[in-house]
Amino acid sequence: MALSPEERVLHSRLAAHTLHSKYDSKELTAPARRAFLDGFETQVDPEGILPIAERQRRAAHARKAHFTKLALASARARRR
Repeated sequence: MALSPEERVLHSRLAAHTLHSKYDSKELTAPARRAFLDGFETQVDPEGILPIAERQRRAAHARKAHFTKLALASARARRR
């Protein structure tokens, strides 16, 4: 028997609460966060030829640019 939309929401909510009651959320999302942040290093140095410090510096700026772009889009959307 298929679940109704409301039942699917409740089932998903139950699963999420059960998962987070057993494990640390930071541990669960660590691999995804690491991959997200590593993507900025790959973006600024796809061949891996820059010194580590310079790659990290550029990646930090790429990350800040990404979030600034999101903030700008959010501000524009709120203005509408």
